[in-house]
Amino acid sequence: MTDPRTDGVPAMLMRGGTSKGAYFLAEDLPADRAERDALLMSIMGSPDPRQIDGIGGAHPLTSKVAIVSRSDDDAADIDYLFLQVVVDEPIVSDSQTCGNLIAGVGPFALERGLIEATGETTSVRIRLVNTGSIAVETFRTRDGRPVYDGDAQIDGVPGTASPIEIEMAELNPILPTGRVVDEIDGHRVTIVDNGMPVVLLDASEFGVQGTETPAELEADAELTARIERIRLAAGELMGLGDVTDNTIPKMFLLSAPRIGGAISTRGFIPHRVHTAIGVMMAASVAAGIAIPGAVGHDLAVLPAAGEPTRIEHPGGVFDAKVRVEQDADGVWRGSSTSVRTARKLFDGRVFPR
Repeated sequence: MTDPRTDGVPAMLMRGGTSKGAYFLAEDLPADRAERDALLMSIMGSPDPRQIDGIGGAHPLTSKVAIVSRSDDDAADIDYLFLQVVVDEPIVSDSQTCGNLIAGVGPFALERGLIEATGETTSVRIRLVNTGSIAVETFRTRDGRPVYDGDAQIDGVPGTASPIEIEMAELNPILPTGRVVDEIDGHRVTIVDNGMPVVLLDASEFGVQGTETPAELEADAELTARIERIRLAAGELMGLGDVTDNTIPKMFLLSAPRIGGAISTRGFIPHRVHTAIGVMMAASVAAGIAIPGAVGHDLAVLPAAGEPTRIEHPGGVFDAKVRVEQDADGVWRGSSTSVRTARKLFDGRVFPR
């Protein structure tokens, strides 16, 4: 039996969307959850604000892990488990999925021989283990390998790369409380889950413009405390229980668009402020503001039917293509399609401390 500390662990470091993380085959990690989490913290360098002794990037967006395996679900080809390795605390969370890292799952599965290429494009059905949802990912291939170079550009990532289309297959209920608006701590809130649990807030109620930088918002202790109180209460309302140590729900301050988009956002994820916006976060925000009466609906400049909802964020604009409709029972349902990019950064063996 190999020893990870002397022999290393096979891993691939990839940028997926606007995030970066370590990708592993499930078979290369311990089956026991406690052992696995301890190993991953050691690999990433947590808990340490700088993650100086690991491969984490000292920020939630770069301290992520994707675990991939063949699926035993007839509806999927590949299983994808997302883990958030907290930077400065000994916590590994599976309470949410990541719509950015999923962009690298298809190419990684092909690189590792879990699937086969099917020509100039390859599609793979991915089960998001965290949520049970199924996504269909389509990416370019050449000579049986992923194509990473291309002309697709996404805000928050320099340069261009090959486009990766991610389509969520189901049209699911998206209001966890069953209500378009709830009241928490004296504020109107809309709680939405169209792939990621989020809470929509009106920025003007919190004394901010919605144009502040992430650093400016993080430095406002009173603001962050108010938003955290609402987050904890929202977690209880939506059936998540005590979310003190969870990274969901994400909290979004909304304001009127300023650069031609549908809505302007500042997202707390939950304690740091996102420098861009995650794929699933954008899908949930876009779905929420499409519902009449929801927080943000009256602020938004909504697109024509079939057009993407342009979500403004600190790094630019994200185009979220969502479908939202109300069924015969009055339940709001939604799904999403997005285009991301990914790039293989490093492939080899990583050595935990």
